[in-house]
Amino acid sequence: MASTNSDDLLLDEDLAAAFNGLDDDTTPAAGIEEVPQVDEGVEEPEVDDGWDNTDDVPGQLAVDVYETADKLVVKARTAGIQKSDLDVSISDNILTISGVLSGGEDEQTTRWHIQECYWGEFSRSIALPVPVRQDENSVKAELKDGVLTITFEKEKIETTTKIPVL
Repeated sequence: MASTNSDDLLLDEDLAAAFNGLDDDTTPAAGIEEVPQVDEGVEEPEVDDGWDNTDDVPGQLAVDVYETADKLVVKARTAGIQKSDLDVSISDNILTISGVLSGGEDEQTTRWHIQECYWGEFSRSIALPVPVRQDENSVKAELKDGVLTITFEKEKIETTTKIPVL
């Protein structure tokens, strides 16, 4: 490997060789693969990175779910989504939030350099952790400052009553 001086520090050439993955003989150091050089102007082949980039699967929506003494609250970041593009429903204690986030495409775009924002359909179904009332008067959904907040009244669960055996 690299030699050191009396202070146990790598010498400049040894430090450069270590960063380049070379030992003293300018051959790749053990366990380090040599990276092939790419010729300028040669188009790289498309590589399967393991991510399925198809549009068949709607994006997921990140949520926070918490409860207070009498309410269950679900919050979701929905920045850029219009109320008319949201659909919120509940059935059998399963909440579904779906919609469309539009605005990510510019027809003059010739090449993307970075594309991290999700645009398109999204959907999220959540089994609520506690029973909630599902009538219209017991549920409130509000979209404010890019956050969708859905508040449910929790079902009052009867407490256990001890019955004496005679």
